[in-house]
Amino acid sequence: MEYLEFKISCREAYREILMAELANIGFDSFLETDTGFDAYIPQEDQDEKLWNEVISRYQDEAAIKIDAGILAKINWNEAWEKNYDPISVADKVYVRATFHPSQSKDYKNEIVINPKMSFGTGHHSTTYLMLEWQNEINHTGKVVMDAGSGTGILAIMAMKLGADRVTAFDIDEWSVENGKENFEINGFHTLEMQTGNISSVMTEEAYDLILANINKNVLLDEMETYAKKLLNGGQLLLSGFYESDIADISKKAEKYGLTPQGKKVRNKWTSLLFKKE
Repeated sequence: MEYLEFKISCREAYREILMAELANIGFDSFLETDTGFDAYIPQEDQDEKLWNEVISRYQDEAAIKIDAGILAKINWNEAWEKNYDPISVADKVYVRATFHPSQSKDYKNEIVINPKMSFGTGHHSTTYLMLEWQNEINHTGKVVMDAGSGTGILAIMAMKLGADRVTAFDIDEWSVENGKENFEINGFHTLEMQTGNISSVMTEEAYDLILANINKNVLLDEMETYAKKLLNGGQLLLSGFYESDIADISKKAEKYGLTPQGKKVRNKWTSLLFKKE
């Protein structure tokens, strides 16, 4: 499979925003650089119209410059080893790759993620915010859903925090395989990841906590289902949208009986916590 490679330089404040926008139109891997990032997409998946829409939307304000080419093959793990650093979330969680030394003595929890995509390693603000929230939420004995699980990092965090059961799923086969691999690496051999969305996978009848780090449109479309799947007193933790989207997300959540409990913002990205009364 041939990949298209786009070497993108941009203003620092727009790096994560652009990566998120490109991920939404099919780009599946990113490598951060000193001046921006490199973005990769299978050649057959490139939609020129969507690409141009994203770039033109941010071209001026982000000062975007692009060098494009074709990359026949790439060893993603080798590339990540050169560009990927471990991170600390609120001094409580250490997220590292298999090739980084353990720091388990210095942190309450350590998560190991095979570094195949930046959005599942905690580097992206939305994942960071979700992990930060999880450290403040009681997971002990809880039944948890991780919708759009990606690399499985939030499901792993839930298990480490004492969840009884976790339902994890993603629509992307690549993510599902990567998630299963990461579950094994972290010692959760019975934890499974299903392929599909909340309407097509096998789920529990009700949940104490639902985690959904997805894009705004999916969250709005699935809000009613989240509410129905929550137990009374259950919590819904969301991210994957900008601070400017808070009103739309909150309005839809409150329509289905979900009460706002708090918010966190990082680099214009937002995470909201709701409770079913």
